[in-house]
Formats: sequence, C-alpha cells, structure tokens
Amino acid sequence: MKLPVTKARSVSRSELYELTEFAGQLADAAGAAILPYFRSSVEIDHKPGRGDFDPVTVADIAAETVMRELITQTYPEHGIFGEEFGSFTGTSGLTWVLDPIDGTRAFISGIPLWGTLIALHNGEQSVIGVADQPYLQERFIGNSLQATLYTRSGETRLHTRQCDKLSQATLMATSPDIFDTAHEKDKFESVAAAAKMTRYGGDCYAYCMLASGFVDVVVEAGLQPYDIQALVPIIENAGGYVTDWSGGNDLASGRVVAAGCQALLQEVIALTGQSPGD
Repeated sequence: MKLPVTKARSVSRSELYELTEFAGQLADAAGAAILPYFRSSVEIDHKPGRGDFDPVTVADIAAETVMRELITQTYPEHGIFGEEFGSFTGTSGLTWVLDPIDGTRAFISGIPLWGTLIALHNGEQSVIGVADQPYLQERFIGNSLQATLYTRSGETRLHTRQCDKLSQATLMATSPDIFDTAHEKDKFESVAAAAKMTRYGGDCYAYCMLASGFVDVVVEAGLQPYDIQALVPIIENAGGYVTDWSGGNDLASGRVVAAGCQALLQEVIALTGQSPGD
C-alpha cells in the first residue's frame, strides 16, 4: 500500500511551525477520543479481508474520525491517508498520514505501549511526525528543527545513543510473527543472533525509545505507511536513521531498519540486505 502523493511540495519555516502546532491539536483530539476506552470493556472487531487476527475498536474509529474532521475543517485542500478510512487525495501536495492507535493489540490488552501516529508528508518525505501516548502523557514530535519529547514535567530534546557494534546493541521488533516469509525470518534471526539483547513488543513505542537513546535498533517487516511515516522525522532529527532492509529509502516495501547511528545501521543492513528478486 502506497501513499497517494503527488509531486514534492516544499514547506516553509513558518508553515512548519503552524502545521506542527496543528499536528499537536490532532493528537489532543485523538487522545480525548481514545482514553475513555482504554482499560475498559470495549468491543473488538476483526478487520474484514485480513487473514490473521487484526483487531479494530471503537477507539480506533473515533480517533481517526475526529482527526479527519479537524483536517477537513482546517485544511480542506490537504490529503489524508488513514488506517481505518483509506485515502483522500488533496490539492495542496501535502498529505496527513494517520494511525489512530498503533498497537491495538497492546491497547486491548491494557498495556500502554501504543500510540497515535500523525505524519505530514510533502510528496517526498514526512516533514512532521508525532507519536502521542496520551495515557502516559508523552508526546514525541520531530521536524526539521528538532526532535522533542513533551511530558507533564516539561520538554526534552531527543538524542539517539552511539552504539557502533551490534554485539552491544538492544534490538527490538513488535513480534516474530511479523516476518511472513522464511527469507524474512532468516534475515531477522541473523540480526537477533548477533545482538546483545532482543526484545519484542512496543509497536511505535520501540521507535520512540530508540529516538530517546534506550533502544539501538528496530527491524521489522510488513509495515504500512501509517505505521512508520510519523516515526521517521522523530528518529532522524534525534540523530538516527531509518531505511529499508537494503539501506535505501523504499519504506513502501514494509521492511524497515531504524538505527541510532550510522555504523550500527551498516552492520545491520549487511545482514538484512535483500538478494535480487527478494
């Protein structure tokens, strides 16, 4: 699944300030819609047309609905690409990429390792990214100016940590089940075998911890644009890197490596790099 983008459109510094503030308003609205359902009895549906269990709740629907309405009211010329309601191609060259609850499995399990992901894509890359965890009151924001964590106690600039060796690295992935093919499983297992420690779970929160300097590398497959686009500006403006498994920028492949430093990225993609035809 690819973003319905047109040609790249530049965003001025003043627009960046304005649209980053608006992204925060979207996160506020989504959080207000979601929190009444967290750790409560909520009906869980399975998305039609999916093979494995793929849950969706009224909280997912409510959060994306309120964000889409706010975008349409404020910037009717902007495009929207959301997990629950698909895409609308705008006329401005800018597209909001929305995942109302990244980590719905964690959400329905009462575990606060989920978040609302909001990206603004300019046709070439995401220029703003927000990962919001309203239950913990943590908001991670990245744009070309900086990457920052906002909490109840203030704000903190985000910085990845320098870990040059995979043998010293903490590796994360949401689940071993996300690697669908034997090829993907083998590649991931080669990285895990070389890492100091491997942890599962976290969904978007694992990437936020990478940007915060607590995780060194995340390797995943099967991602959709709404799973990763918001996280790219956060990680890159904290000093990290996000590429496909071959070190390129084909994130639409769904195979993603996020690393805290260049040396570690190179070591990982030497193991994940795809063979022709993969």
